[in-house]
Amino acid sequence: MTQPISLLLGVHAHQPVGNFAAVLEEAHERCYRPFLHTLHRYPGFRFAAHFSGWLLDWLLEHHPQDMALLKEMVGRGQVELFGAGEYEPVLASIPQRDRIGQIDALTAKLQRRFGAAVEGAWLTERVYIPTVVPALADCGMKYVTVDDYHFLCTGKEADELDGFYTTEEDGRSIDLFPISEQLRYRLPFSPAAEAVAYLEGLAREGHRAAVYFDDIEKFGIWPETYAWVYEKRWLEQFIEGVLASPLIRTETYRDFHAAHATRGIIYLPTTSYIEMNEWTLPARAAAAYDELVEREKREGRYERSKPFVRGGIWKNFFTRYPEANWMHKRMLALSGRLAALPAGGRSAALTDRLYRAQANDAYWHGLFGGLYLPHLRREVWHNLVALEAALDAAAPRPPLAVGDADYDGVRELVLCNADLQAVVKLDAHAALCELDAYALAHNFGDVLTQRAEHYYHKLNAAPPSAAAGGEGIASAHDRVSFKDEVSPADTAPDARPRRALLDAWHRLDGETAWPQYAAGAFRAPLMSAAFAAPLDGGEVAKTVTLAGRTLQAAYRLRDVPGGRFSVELNLAMPSCDGFAGRYVLADGSIPCGFGQPLDLAAAQRLTLEDGVLGGSVRLTASRPVDIRARPHRTVSQSEAGFEKIMQGVCLTLSWPIDAVLQELTFSLEIVADKR
Repeated sequence: MTQPISLLLGVHAHQPVGNFAAVLEEAHERCYRPFLHTLHRYPGFRFAAHFSGWLLDWLLEHHPQDMALLKEMVGRGQVELFGAGEYEPVLASIPQRDRIGQIDALTAKLQRRFGAAVEGAWLTERVYIPTVVPALADCGMKYVTVDDYHFLCTGKEADELDGFYTTEEDGRSIDLFPISEQLRYRLPFSPAAEAVAYLEGLAREGHRAAVYFDDIEKFGIWPETYAWVYEKRWLEQFIEGVLASPLIRTETYRDFHAAHATRGIIYLPTTSYIEMNEWTLPARAAAAYDELVEREKREGRYERSKPFVRGGIWKNFFTRYPEANWMHKRMLALSGRLAALPAGGRSAALTDRLYRAQANDAYWHGLFGGLYLPHLRREVWHNLVALEAALDAAAPRPPLAVGDADYDGVRELVLCNADLQAVVKLDAHAALCELDAYALAHNFGDVLTQRAEHYYHKLNAAPPSAAAGGEGIASAHDRVSFKDEVSPADTAPDARPRRALLDAWHRLDGETAWPQYAAGAFRAPLMSAAFAAPLDGGEVAKTVTLAGRTLQAAYRLRDVPGGRFSVELNLAMPSCDGFAGRYVLADGSIPCGFGQPLDLAAAQRLTLEDGVLGGSVRLTASRPVDIRARPHRTVSQSEAGFEKIMQGVCLTLSWPIDAVLQELTFSLEIVADKR
């Protein structure tokens, strides 16, 4: 007699820290609420759920009735709540002490607010590295879910993945459940009856369990899914089909784990799900990987060779995107400074700042915006800058320091006072990669550079309208669509990193050269740094100085032939192309917003007012200069399609050079609004 298969169904709910309130509300209305209300009507359908701590707090505050519904389902044994890091960090990317702190924080919240016994953990983006095992075990986690791909990479066969295995690291053990890729691509995209039939087929083949744990946002937020899952009743049909089948029973992970023994010891490689392993690769490598996969599929070998056709690892994002690497290494350094404080100085508020800055979303990019979304990076930087200000008050730093914080082989000069911090990359550009205003807890240097992405080849592809075979709906992984019109020029890589104080020399013959600076004197008492570069037989000297809330840049050109000199300032302005960001001229008039082009001739003052920031940047030049202002946009993909996103304001100051000696000084004064 055929034994019923145990369906271990889990859903993962998360919104990035700092996401827009309107996005959260839409996600709740189109996904979280209807999913919970639908499942509540079927108490016999048991499942697991993981809500990230920040999203859980938001739901408890804004939708307490729905959270009361979830608590009722937990109380009656229908729902098992999974733990994880409080702010959804990739555990592999944060220190051991923070792994334990974040996991314990969410576990305590689930116990306090829902009366939940937490034994299982969701692994963010299923990023597995053996060194996370001790933290999970030390926090009382008995099991975690990772992809079946992780297991296939060890040589396991698909028919061996109907239970859980045990691994150990540094004397601590934990059990590992393999999430079925086949189920991930079927739920909820294939017709409900087909999904139920697939599970029944597994039961007839003798499988003990079918393991599913994936984003709940696929049940209502991804394109077409709301109508498919709720209006066309996919979810109800699937639940009723499962409950009516004598070959399927639903179980929580806890109950299955308690009733079965491990299938044995296993050691998984450092990896994530298949799509992520491709996203971590730089464009050329990703193209080669994609070509290899397609060839294996064409020749019918892919299912056999898939475990051995591996992409990169999650931490490759720090090598792909210098902005992510810089943010990550700044976070690690501040975590160390916080841990070094005496026990009485490590307050809950400071720890919370650190944990918020460890939220995974802004550190990587794949199908989803992530790193490309400036409001997500801004939230990380907001917490990093606020934490640093508090740490400086508790344990002051030197006002000037030199080091290589991001391990890229190029040193950085850090200048800081009570108001500002400027970080100069000591390469040939001698430009700022970070400019922090402590009163605003904002990094004006957080501007993303436009780079080549492997998926740009899809820009010429015809978007599929539905799933293969004409039934069901297409997954966002298979969809090509456009939120904005994108031209080839929009995807051209930037020639230089998007920094502040990027200089250029424009000769009379139309040629442009970039000064190649060498570092000169760094003077801590004056909070300044001097640089010099040869320029067409002459020399340009550049001095960067901090004075209170003002950054000053002074240029001195000697014996340089006729031409124009320009200075480019890339500034992260939170309003971007929204209505709250605008330029203000010296006479008080407002020509346009940050999203529009602006050209000024012989100007000496320009103010950038930003309502979202709650402050302004006042630009003042010692002599009239031409000012060219443009929005800087990048092109990226998301589950909703290709889109252009404004990353910052690009100001270019230029003036003619027609004498033996030319000098110009300009300043950026950063002012917080009076509240």
